[in-house]
Amino acid sequence: MADAVIPPAVFRNLSDKLYEKRKNAALEVEGIVKSLAAAGDHEKISSVINLLTNEFTYSPQANHRKGGLIGLAAATVGLTTEASQHLEQIVRPVLFSFADQDSRVRYYACEALYNIAKVVRGDFIIFFNEIFDALCKLSADSDANVQSAAHLLDRLVKDIVTESDQFSIEEFIPLLRDRMNVLNPYVRQFLVGWITVLDSVPDIDMLGFLPDFLDGLFNMLSDSSHEIRQQADSALSEFLQEIKNSPSVDYGRMAEILVQRAASPDEFTRLTAITWINEFVKLGGDQLVPYYADILGAILPCISDKEEKIRVVARETNEELRSYKADPAEGFDVGAILSIARRQLSSEWEATRIEALHWISTLLNRHRVEVLSSLSDIFDTLLKALSDPTDEVVLLVLEVHACIAKDLQHFRQLVVFLVHNFRIDHSLLEKRGALIIRRLCVLLDAERVYRELSTILEGEADLDFASIMVQVLNFILLTSSELADLRDLLKQSLVNSAGKDLFVSLYTSWCHSPMAIISLCLLAQTYQHASTVIQSLVEEDINVKFLVQLDKLIRLLETPIFAYLRLQLLEPGRYTWLLKALNGLLMLLPQQSAAFKILRTRLKTVPSYSFSGDQVKRTSSGNPHPQIIHHIPCGSQISEDGDINQDVGACNSHNGINFTASLHQFEQMQRQHRMHAKMQALSRNSSTPSSKVRSKNNWTRVESTFRELWLLSG
Repeated sequence: MADAVIPPAVFRNLSDKLYEKRKNAALEVEGIVKSLAAAGDHEKISSVINLLTNEFTYSPQANHRKGGLIGLAAATVGLTTEASQHLEQIVRPVLFSFADQDSRVRYYACEALYNIAKVVRGDFIIFFNEIFDALCKLSADSDANVQSAAHLLDRLVKDIVTESDQFSIEEFIPLLRDRMNVLNPYVRQFLVGWITVLDSVPDIDMLGFLPDFLDGLFNMLSDSSHEIRQQADSALSEFLQEIKNSPSVDYGRMAEILVQRAASPDEFTRLTAITWINEFVKLGGDQLVPYYADILGAILPCISDKEEKIRVVARETNEELRSYKADPAEGFDVGAILSIARRQLSSEWEATRIEALHWISTLLNRHRVEVLSSLSDIFDTLLKALSDPTDEVVLLVLEVHACIAKDLQHFRQLVVFLVHNFRIDHSLLEKRGALIIRRLCVLLDAERVYRELSTILEGEADLDFASIMVQVLNFILLTSSELADLRDLLKQSLVNSAGKDLFVSLYTSWCHSPMAIISLCLLAQTYQHASTVIQSLVEEDINVKFLVQLDKLIRLLETPIFAYLRLQLLEPGRYTWLLKALNGLLMLLPQQSAAFKILRTRLKTVPSYSFSGDQVKRTSSGNPHPQIIHHIPCGSQISEDGDINQDVGACNSHNGINFTASLHQFEQMQRQHRMHAKMQALSRNSSTPSSKVRSKNNWTRVESTFRELWLLSG
């Protein structure tokens, strides 16, 4: 039937290799179809279209295919307003030709569809998804002419879509989403162009579907092409502005995407993501509460970003997030936030670790019960953080520990774990021991801390560690300004029950170190007992370590902390046992040592007179250490300096302190240390040289560090 309608010459010209002949043949086809349409003979029109499709567009000959495409476009022009009836027949072969191997055929397919679209306009929408898919592929075509033709067709299709009321955004979004992660730059430009155009149409709600393609847009921010990055950024900026002005936004789904993108290796992507998160935190309100943990996990690393702009926005977002007082009943997951903060405590960046600690502290203040229920998950990490290389982090960790330790149970647990960590991590005690203990004394009450440490060390099985630990505690006690009140309390040990209780509490563990006991007695003004302890020392006790510690003590006696002791030397009649104790220490020092000279010089300044009642009697001798005992009333007994007591038994007990039992306790502990030292010596003698070096290496280093500290204090 079609053969009879279209002359054979027209068929020949449609397949001619010359474009002009094909074009003229197409014009004849247009005229024929127009006549048939005017006559209402749609059956013959269908026959013509089928002939053009089967004999030409599906032909193995390229020129036939080109002619068929021109012919279909001409037929559509001839049909004009009636083209919609035959649109299915016409468009399918053209779409098929977009995948043709011949680039010229693909070009003519673009040209044909362009002409068809101009005629049918809105009726064209039913094929939109297929046309969009074809255009997406053609935008990356290897032939520049095909790309150019596809671009023209794309512009026309956009015009048709924006003016159509039949376009379905719901059907289009899956198509868009599936292509958003394509890496080809031409395809990316094509996609961003469509997103921008559709977003500009008032009747199309692209914002509602933003979570479906948001990740793809962020992915384009790291494209190697500056133009694509700029287009993606422009689209994102427009969407962010719409979000600010929109009353209803799905923040949750987008927050998940932003969290991932905030960790991008690309700087621009991170900055854009963290900027969006910042706006979301301000705008999202309760919607974002379930996502706080994920958002925090994205913010904390960015606080230490190498790019200043990112750091500034991240800090602002972090403060905004922390200021929002969410409730667990609203979906605020305290455990998840804690987990994020705990993980970030291991960050290599100091600023991130500090903010993680601020978060733990904030959660403790606001949700103490929930935090303590998850304490086992973070406690070990908090203890390890005490070894942090920066003081600021360590101080913050201690504040968190102090906040946890407000409860008696957790206080005991903290101190036990702390001592355990000091025992197994020698460098922690060496580098951070003094800082940690001093800060805890400020945060948790010095007396409470020292009593607990003393109780734990009293039963310490590792005698070497116990000795070193007691020396550290003793040094802090004698020198730290934070422990001034504790020193004042100990000075009242002989007249105050609270001072006595503290003295007795510390005494047992202080027995691990002879010099610590002597220091404690001098501080507590139990000078007679100090003298007795000094005289109880045996040959094995007076070794190099002992002499080094004695040197430190002598230098400390010259510091302002022991000013009261030096002033007491102005009254030798009242402080006989003090003189005896100091002379005892002098006798233990090598005469050529600096400490011997310091102490001897001090003792030479003691006045050579003493008090007996209301009379002042001077000795005839120039000896700086007067024999005061001759001036004490007959029948009196000196129990402790400053107190002449008629009770002969008072020398053994004063203010409830049983000094005889205390001396026995000290001697017993020192016997254990001497036995331990002998066992170690035997072990060293039977071990290899390398084992000998390793066995005491760690504690020697710790001792050396505190030896330097003591020497510096002088």
